[in-house]
Amino acid sequence: MSSDFDGYVRVRGAREHNLQNVDVDIPRNALVVFTGVSGSGKSSLAFGTLYAEAQRRYLESVSPYARRLFHQMPVPEVDAIDGLPPAVALQQQRGTPTTRSSVGSVSTLSNSLRMLYSRAGDYPAGQELLYAESFSPNTPQGACPQCHGLGRVYEATEKSMVPDDTLTIRERAVAAWPTAWHGQNLRDILVTLGYDVDTPWRELPKKVRDWILFTDEQPTVPVYAGLTPAETKRALKRKETPSYQGTFTGARKYVLQTFAGTESALMKKRVAQYLVSMACPTCEGKRLRQEALSVTFAGHDITEISRLSLRQLAQLLQPYAAGKPPARKGKQSPEKVVVTQRIAADLLARLEVMLDLGLGYLNLERGTPTLSPGELQRLRLATQVRSSLFGVVYVLDEPSAGLHPADTEALLRALDRLKAAGNSLFVVEHALDVIRHADWIIDVGPKAGQHGGKVLYSGKPDGLKTVKESRTAHYLFGAAERTARDPRQPSGWLQLRGVVRNNLRGLDADFPLGVLATVSGVSGSGKSSLVSQALIQLVQAQLGQPVAAEPVESTEELLDAAEPGELKGHIAGGMEQLRRLVQVDQKPIGRTPRSNLATYTGLFDHVRKLFAGTRAAKAKHYDAGRFSFNVAKGRCPHCSGEGFVMVELLFLPSVYAPCPECDGARYNPQTLAVRYRDHNIAEVLALTVDAAWEFFEDVPPLHHALDVLRAVGLGYLRLGQPATELSGGEAQRIKLATELQRASRGDTLYVLDEPTTGLHPSDIDLLLAQLHKLVDAGNSVIVVEHNMQVLADSDWLIDVGPGAGEEGGNIVASGAPAEVARHKSSRTAPYLRRAMS
Repeated sequence: MSSDFDGYVRVRGAREHNLQNVDVDIPRNALVVFTGVSGSGKSSLAFGTLYAEAQRRYLESVSPYARRLFHQMPVPEVDAIDGLPPAVALQQQRGTPTTRSSVGSVSTLSNSLRMLYSRAGDYPAGQELLYAESFSPNTPQGACPQCHGLGRVYEATEKSMVPDDTLTIRERAVAAWPTAWHGQNLRDILVTLGYDVDTPWRELPKKVRDWILFTDEQPTVPVYAGLTPAETKRALKRKETPSYQGTFTGARKYVLQTFAGTESALMKKRVAQYLVSMACPTCEGKRLRQEALSVTFAGHDITEISRLSLRQLAQLLQPYAAGKPPARKGKQSPEKVVVTQRIAADLLARLEVMLDLGLGYLNLERGTPTLSPGELQRLRLATQVRSSLFGVVYVLDEPSAGLHPADTEALLRALDRLKAAGNSLFVVEHALDVIRHADWIIDVGPKAGQHGGKVLYSGKPDGLKTVKESRTAHYLFGAAERTARDPRQPSGWLQLRGVVRNNLRGLDADFPLGVLATVSGVSGSGKSSLVSQALIQLVQAQLGQPVAAEPVESTEELLDAAEPGELKGHIAGGMEQLRRLVQVDQKPIGRTPRSNLATYTGLFDHVRKLFAGTRAAKAKHYDAGRFSFNVAKGRCPHCSGEGFVMVELLFLPSVYAPCPECDGARYNPQTLAVRYRDHNIAEVLALTVDAAWEFFEDVPPLHHALDVLRAVGLGYLRLGQPATELSGGEAQRIKLATELQRASRGDTLYVLDEPTTGLHPSDIDLLLAQLHKLVDAGNSVIVVEHNMQVLADSDWLIDVGPGAGEEGGNIVASGAPAEVARHKSSRTAPYLRRAMS
């Protein structure tokens, strides 16, 4: 065995998920890349086995109380692992959805900056020293008392609650009031109170309008339903028996109470649209108390400095870190000079790693929910590069996700720095540039799911050439032939004009219709702002398509979503060709284990009907509902159809164990007794898409649906795989497959944001074939993408840039891929040329 490496991690008998009793030796102090088709078992080996075991060993050395603070992974199925150092996992996950989690807090740069202001800031005369926590909007000492550190206040105004003041109250001028009966009730109460409900709102006296909208009074009065105002007046005079007693609520009071009290995400979303978000008047949106904002450094308060891009912040700190600060009035104490230099030098060193990773366009105030998974992972990676840990295994999950090839080069430099510091890197990756950079490749396969789980190759990259079964070798060594085809010609143009959003400043963009169009550019150049935000919202508005309500995790997140943001722009032409817009994004298909691939795609409805149609089901009068694990009559009563129960452990985190009654099957014994082709309903849900495709070969609607799932590279997923176990890329491809099943009418615009995330090059070919099918059926497809395989195969390419953040936001080149590849100022061109050669 080669002696280039400092020992090996020896794995024996790994059986996690689909791994087939794997034995493998993995070198330490090396960049080891785990490759293989999607679902082959790479992550099961890297995360499910190696990282899980390293974490288990570490936690055994920690007190039981402290273990509760960790998110513990299950104990891996493996006979033995020797030579495994402690491990740190950098997985892809979204930031916690809160406006309080930011680039500054994740990178811990904000902590150092607060220390800098506390110890080295310029205080106004007579103000006493503030501690670092007074500069944080997340502490009682620092948060602005009016907005509680959020920087914004939310108010219901006349304009927001009465969008059309030409309407009368009877015509629902007060749009913020509830619809249906409750709204009618409030209008009837106004009639009883003697208010005019048939005069246009704008003609009512201001005093009347203000009382209806803003009063806190809640009078209870008799209501005469269905009577005219004149008839109501007579009935009141005669003291007739009313239909009921009704209590009035002012529009603002209704909006605020509903927003604060409702459990329904839809209701919350509905009333949020009548709340106007404005900068807090006390702190002017800066989130801090006045004492903290009066302290400056280099002429900026701490909020202003947190809004500079990381690149600008590094330039500002440079002279202070070098011990040559700009001249200031008054003599500085020697202690302050030393403190300033120390903190500034530490900040600068950490910023330089982030700049090298291509994150210079971010600022410290940017909320983590607005970052892509790739940006968030690089942010964590930058923090680790500066942590000075030694002898650790870093396990990374597709660190190149969401990265332009130019940024991947910076990523590889950061990985090399971690390795040079004496660490091992185990990287699950599909990007060929990262695989080529590896010291050692472990190729898992040959296929996905039960047809994978074997180590096809473990060794230095060149040796993979000779492995015939390897799909990776096929692409890595140029054996994959690309069939040249002439690009299609656009059938029309969707013309966006004057787009203002994030770093787009009055941009004009023409998107071709009737073709497969791609949008490229370095990370942070403005691609997603242009396509996933501006294009989507402008087309939705033109089609009158409502924006689907997302499940909302927090009030702050909802108010952020309800804010219209600074989007400006309009569509100048091309809408006559479009009847429908479909956005295929990476948001989860559900947030609980009850939602799964079969329920989301509608497959499960067909399966339940088949079971209800069996002789045994008919004899017992079981309908299709009986075979749903969400319905009481069919599911296991012990776990309510979840398939597992939560076990509370003293001093340890709660664990989920298979339900002892149904053994994870989700159904009661009577339901499981019904069999279709010798399988019960639970066994059918346990089938992979590939196995189910064979099983339902002669059931056309099911066979077709499964065909499409296989075509987008999801053959390895189980039909009943919970939504909570799916990656963003898998969720996106399930949505795409669901769309592909529908009979295509043409005239639809499909928008996809990085659909190749988590896909092996061979699966990308499958995905491309499906996208071309959509175009051939008369639709338009627009894909935001970094993958050169996709860009080279598109009909039209729009390259945004040239750089990130302030240096981006322009269209650098637009045309057929071959034309863009020749463009001098495009950062994408050199990589595209290589892919097309």
